[in-house]
Amino acid sequence: MGAANKVPGVSGGVVAFVAGFYEEFIYSLQKINRKAFKLLIGGRYKSLYRYTNGQFLSLLILGMVISYFSISKLLDYLIVHYELYVWSAFFGMIIGSIYFIAKDFGDWNRKYAAYLLCGVIAGVAISFLEPAKENSNLFFVFFCGMISVSGMTLPGFSGSFILILLGNYVLLLVDSVNALFDTFANIFQLDFSWVYNPERIELLKVLAIFSLGSLVGLVSLSHLLAYVLKRFKKATYAVIIGFIAGSLGVVWPWKEEKYVFDTLGQIKLDANGREIITGYTRYFPENFGTETKLAILFMVIGAAIVLSLDWYDNYKKKHRV
Repeated sequence: MGAANKVPGVSGGVVAFVAGFYEEFIYSLQKINRKAFKLLIGGRYKSLYRYTNGQFLSLLILGMVISYFSISKLLDYLIVHYELYVWSAFFGMIIGSIYFIAKDFGDWNRKYAAYLLCGVIAGVAISFLEPAKENSNLFFVFFCGMISVSGMTLPGFSGSFILILLGNYVLLLVDSVNALFDTFANIFQLDFSWVYNPERIELLKVLAIFSLGSLVGLVSLSHLLAYVLKRFKKATYAVIIGFIAGSLGVVWPWKEEKYVFDTLGQIKLDANGREIITGYTRYFPENFGTETKLAILFMVIGAAIVLSLDWYDNYKKKHRV
């Protein structure tokens, strides 16, 4: 689930759903409530552990953290060196996610088609907008944390995809995570020079606030989404399908950055030394050379990765019978 939540277009909730522990996951999160808080304050830790299904949650969270950090360095390297192929794979994954959510939707009628259309319109409108600029304001980072965990509680809805729209995907899911990874590596080597690195400290602070927002969002959204899905499940899924489909343009692989230039014709840099990007120009490839063919191949691979979850689910059902 940690690896899935890191990849735009893929939902950790889908992994939980296919693996068969989604309902237990939501049920366990709903147990983090007023009663659990009273048990904590009263020092009844064993009762709290049993009440919240602590063994399940602790093992799940540990696995998520390990996969989350292990894939961070890999994504960082791939985005820098193979950006076209990474976005192609993401594009394919989102297409696969749309199919995964829609395949069991059931019968469509005018009402659900209207919800679908609303989702498509919202997604297309966002696609015409450029992703927001990176923002390290701690209040905004906290909000991003709450949004990013939506994919864990709602199958098919990618929190990392929303972070792309908000402009903070690289800051929160790559740079800050890598900063913590490097810090642990330095501590293990008894190297504490990072304490005097203001950029590292700032990234660690951002990650701490982001994690706090994720925790708050995980608990609050589990209650809210359980209520919404129980009463408006098909309507919610119809909107999600339309939104994701309409927003495919955001992760379109073939795009060029629009930069800000100074009076000397050089690209302006932000406070962190990064090139300032104001938007993207999207285009279709003019020729089908090796690079384009590979990009299309990675789209297929991306879709196959998501669909493999469905294939695995079907295999489990047959094997169980």
